[in-house]
Parts: sequence; C-alpha cells; structure tokens
Amino acid sequence: MDFSSTLRQLSKVQKPPRGVSVYARFINRPAGRVLAAAAHRIGLSPNHVTVVSALITFVAVVAMAVRPPSHTLGSWVTLALLLGFALDSADGQLARLNRSTSLSGEWLDHLVDCAKLLAIHMAVLISFYRFFDLPAATLVLPIIFQLAAVLLFFGGILTEQLRKRRGDAGAGPLSPPSAVRGVALLPVDYGLLCLSFLFLGSQKLFLALYVALLAAHVVLLPAFLAKWFRELC
Repeated sequence: MDFSSTLRQLSKVQKPPRGVSVYARFINRPAGRVLAAAAHRIGLSPNHVTVVSALITFVAVVAMAVRPPSHTLGSWVTLALLLGFALDSADGQLARLNRSTSLSGEWLDHLVDCAKLLAIHMAVLISFYRFFDLPAATLVLPIIFQLAAVLLFFGGILTEQLRKRRGDAGAGPLSPPSAVRGVALLPVDYGLLCLSFLFLGSQKLFLALYVALLAAHVVLLPAFLAKWFRELC
C-alpha cells in the first residue's frame, strides 16, 4: 500500500469527531494521520509511535526545566510538544489501520499521556522557580493546573471505560459534531497549552496565557465531573 492509499485508508478508520476541540479535529488528527501513514510505511508498530511521542515530549520538558526561557527555546519546545501530541494521535490511528488495537497498547498510551501532563506542569513549576521573577505564592499555580488537568484526563478516560463495561459506549445514533462545543473545548485542549509555550520568552505574556488556561480548567472541571457522574448514574 503506497503512502496516498494508506492516508485514504486511515481516513476510513477515524474516531467520530464528537467531543473534541476544533484543534484536535482539524489540526492534530490530520497531522497524526500523516504521521501514522509514514510510520506504517517504515514498519513501526503503534507502541513504537507511542514511545517516540514520549521521548520527543520529555526532551522538550527537560529543556524547559533546565534552560532559561527565550523565544528560541519556546519555539523548539512548542514544536516538540506539538509533534509529540500529533504522534499521540498517530499511534491509535495506526493501531486501527493495522487492526492491532490491544489492551497493552491502550494502557501504554494512557500511561504516557498521564506522564506528559504531570511532567509538563512540573517543568513549568521548575522554570518559574529558577528563571521567573515571581512572588513565591505564584508557584502554586502549576500545582493547581496539574491537578485540574490530570483530573480532567483521568475522569474522561475512566468514564469511557466504565461506559464500555456497562455496554452503552457509542450507544444511539451518532449526532453531528457541534462547532460551538468544538470551540468551547479549546481552552482545555492540550494542543493549546503546547502553543502557549511559543511565548515562553516573554515572561509576562506567557504567565498571563498560562493563568488564563488554568482558569479555564478550574472553571470547566466541575462541569465535566458533574456531566460524567450523571452519565454513569
């Protein structure tokens, strides 16, 4: 199967575009599809792609923790994080293409995703402490952000798994994706967090963006938790 044929086949095995932000639907998933096709051509497995995604992401995280903020560093960190995010989409697409989805692959994918969320906010905390001229109380912000982001991730994954156990995952007709919902989900999309690091060299601007994304997580977290709880009742 050539590259273009692989892309066409991947287009047929996409997840439904419901419940995702416009970034995930129109940027990250298409980018992941191209990377999945490339991985398929060179014979990588989905787990290989997951590991590559983790390595690229954690190189960016370490760089952010040990190097002073700058526009150059911010550009490279953003590029690496976005590439790692696209590869995170590619591994699942490749598994569906190869009909090789497995519990171990899903476990590895979710484990890496959780580690990314923990590590990226730890790196921000270290960068704030080492390189930013901020009041000591500001250091609590990455801790709160980390807690909210991990709860959102874990809550969504756990809800999906429990619905599968109950047998109602995907039940009912598929409704068309909501453009309003897709835009509303942008503030809690990991891709938007990655893009915020473009401004790492401008400390005040980066802090303002980071706090804005944190506020969105704190506001939306109770709404998501209440929604998921009702779905499982």
